[in-house]
Amino acid sequence: MPTTMFSEEGPVAVSAQRDPIRIAIVEDDIAVRKMLVSVLSADPQYAVVAEFGEGLPAIAAMPHLAPDIVLADIGLPDVSGIEVIRGIKAVCPTCSVLVVTTFGDEKTVTAALEAGADGYLLKGLALDELKRDIRALRDGGSPLSPLIARKLLNRLQADGPGARPEMASDTALTPREQEILQLIAKGFSYAETSKICGIGTATVHSHLKSIYRKLEVHSKTEAVYEARRRSLIN
Repeated sequence: MPTTMFSEEGPVAVSAQRDPIRIAIVEDDIAVRKMLVSVLSADPQYAVVAEFGEGLPAIAAMPHLAPDIVLADIGLPDVSGIEVIRGIKAVCPTCSVLVVTTFGDEKTVTAALEAGADGYLLKGLALDELKRDIRALRDGGSPLSPLIARKLLNRLQADGPGARPEMASDTALTPREQEILQLIAKGFSYAETSKICGIGTATVHSHLKSIYRKLEVHSKTEAVYEARRRSLIN
């Protein structure tokens, strides 16, 4: 893979004082990996807790590291990045996985989201954009590169309403679950959603787990996509 995948463009806005976002990086290109470590470590908003050139060691280390976010490539030398996403989610359910890769085909994107990826970015974006997307993911968003978002939208429009059968009554979303998912789809963080709904953040997470189970998905991005596909939210 190419070694020059990012470019430094413009200043990065500094948010209100918060604990640094703990990040693990899974990237086989040494030059890209070291550049990411250097840039993120130089910013007090981020703390790189580990870096890996292969997928299996990363999966094994996740229960101990428990980072907030894992930046993961798809093309790894020892195992598919899709399996890495699935493995990380299995051993560290609280870890958010942000794919950063050159692979933008629909099959790979869909497989990554189904495996549990919480966001999907194509390499080539500016570093300030990457930092912004990391913060957005930490705050409950699901960052997608414009090209990826367009492909998902095209697929949604091609499938059309009614492409899937109606949900059985025991798997239908409750009004509260629909409200929460609608807020998440609009970009509200978990904390903001809890305040709007007048419930605790833990309750929001509990509702999301129920939503994932009912929709048979593994991430916020896939849940929003599937709910819109079934016309459950706007």
